[in-house]
Amino acid sequence: MIGPEDVGGVHVKYLHHCRRQLWLYARGVRPEHLSTTVQMGEAVHETSYTRSSPVDLGAAKLDHLDGAAWVHEVKSSSKPGRADEAQAMHYCYRLHGVGVAAQGAILHYPKTRRTKRLPYTPQAAEQAEADIAAVLEVVSAPVSPPLLPRPSCRGCSYLDYCWNE
Repeated sequence: MIGPEDVGGVHVKYLHHCRRQLWLYARGVRPEHLSTTVQMGEAVHETSYTRSSPVDLGAAKLDHLDGAAWVHEVKSSSKPGRADEAQAMHYCYRLHGVGVAAQGAILHYPKTRRTKRLPYTPQAAEQAEADIAAVLEVVSAPVSPPLLPRPSCRGCSYLDYCWNE
């Protein structure tokens, strides 16, 4: 099982999107490479902001950190979501943990040419810690969390796995 230092941005994103997805991901069930949605997201990521360099923090890998200590994350979806925000704040939390005073995050949505700026606050730090604890609770559960209502699963790479009888 994973420890607090192993919790990455994908874990936090899945926590806020679907706890069942997180539970499966933690157990090595990873059908993402078969998903056209994921492939589209990777294409958006590779063709957007090509001059940016990713930053590897071990368990977490963020898209870019600018000179003013703002985390930049490129998202393939067309609208901001809570999972995206939580993932970005997790990266800020991790940066603070290694001594980089991240100011916050800027989420980039190339499809709609929108950005969303999220300052890193003490409340965001508390939530990031709570998210890590919640991730550990979900992944250590002996059985998978229940399915979400099917409309919530649209576009998920785990759709076939979860809804196949």
